[in-house]
Amino acid sequence: MLEVTDLTVRYGRGVAVDRLSLAVNDGEVVCVLGPSGSGKSTLLRAIAGLETPEGGSITRGGTDLTAIPTHRRELGLMFQDHALFPHRDVLGNVIFGLRMHEVDRETAVRRGREVLELVGLGGFERRGVRELSGGEQQRVALARALAPEPKLLMLDEPLGALDRSLREELTAELRALFTRLGLSVLLVTHDHDEAFAIGDRVAVMHAGRIEQVGSPAEVWNAPASAFVADFLGWNVTRALSTGICAVRPDALRVAADGDLSGHVVVRTFRRDHFLVGVAIDGTDEVLDVVVRDVDPPDVGDAVRLTADPSGVVALP
Repeated sequence: MLEVTDLTVRYGRGVAVDRLSLAVNDGEVVCVLGPSGSGKSTLLRAIAGLETPEGGSITRGGTDLTAIPTHRRELGLMFQDHALFPHRDVLGNVIFGLRMHEVDRETAVRRGREVLELVGLGGFERRGVRELSGGEQQRVALARALAPEPKLLMLDEPLGALDRSLREELTAELRALFTRLGLSVLLVTHDHDEAFAIGDRVAVMHAGRIEQVGSPAEVWNAPASAFVADFLGWNVTRALSTGICAVRPDALRVAADGDLSGHVVVRTFRRDHFLVGVAIDGTDEVLDVVVRDVDPPDVGDAVRLTADPSGVVALP
């Protein structure tokens, strides 16, 4: 079990990670979700030993990792840019870390072939990395991270550079692989769909702190703060009550007897629905509304809205 307790990391006067606490249980996949600049990558780098914390502790199985060099922390690291060696073939990239740890070549090659099979690249051992597609390079980087059989696998925006269809394909593959191997994984991403599809738990990070931790369903269905709700695409509004609440766009419906009145200011097509922005009368708020009608209201149309209570969450 990895435990991060009250971790603080500074860059000059700026605080990148602010008294953050988070745990990853054995065999658990935790996705840290947040926007750029929230401190996600710094958190990974501190756990890996690539950044020096100002305060707090990082332990695994009760052992303090802060005094242990990076290469002895038994962590697998995979970064968005792959960091593959262009002058080495696929197998040479995968076994590089093993050879640096003085694993004999025969054992390293055998392990390298095993992990290449795991990630669907059996038979690619002698290919040059420049010959590979982006998705294949991603698999090589993953195989290299898995080769030393790490106690914890850490991935920093692993699918961020890929196109949508390939990202969706690899998301499913990663989840299946982690489950099959029973790996402990800490993955950081800015992509909601990726975090919800891969993680057993999702930790939403903002300004160096964890705003909310829970299962994907818990985080999506009950955002704990205005930031989390807004980041996940909910409306944060006062229009429905005297206090602040979060409303899912698909919980709002255009209805002649709706309690809220307004007019459409923007309409965009989103594959299986339209996302309509409605400026609410008497306020400066614009609420996003999912409309699945064949003929949705157009920009300038006056509309009334009603809300499904199951998609409304009161916020502190």
